[in-house]
Amino acid sequence: MSTKDCSYETMEFPQELISFIDEWKIKPGSLIMILHKTQETFGYIPAAAAERLSRMTGIPLARIYGVITFYHFFKTTKPGKHRVSVCLGTACYLKGGGDLIEEARKILNIKPGEVTPDGLFSIDEVRCVGCCGLSPVITVGADTYGKLTKDQLPAIFDKYRNA
Repeated sequence: MSTKDCSYETMEFPQELISFIDEWKIKPGSLIMILHKTQETFGYIPAAAAERLSRMTGIPLARIYGVITFYHFFKTTKPGKHRVSVCLGTACYLKGGGDLIEEARKILNIKPGEVTPDGLFSIDEVRCVGCCGLSPVITVGADTYGKLTKDQLPAIFDKYRNA
């Protein structure tokens, strides 16, 4: 069963996540920690998971969605298998980060928030990946690519298509 098709009553949480929520729900300011663990578990925060979190913690669903939508880190749609992050921090932006994100979306033929039809790629704008000396930078999963030009993007994406 996909997480998209289920309701909070049938949303399956692994025991590790349930234990984490039970431990953290009584601590002040725990919502962000719980959301991080939920996203780590599913790769994003499905609507049914947000509803179940509300019921398990007693935190109003509106507050949960308020936090999810405020922080760009949290995702409400399933990302691609390969999450491409384009740095738009000051150094990267000044050295062409904006051009990289436009070209990446053009190559993959996706708009912001979309996933390629094959489910392989999604693109996120990030504010800094901590590699300013390598700007402009993208990451694909845990791999970092620096001092990039638009011409290098097709080969990078092909590497992951063929993996």
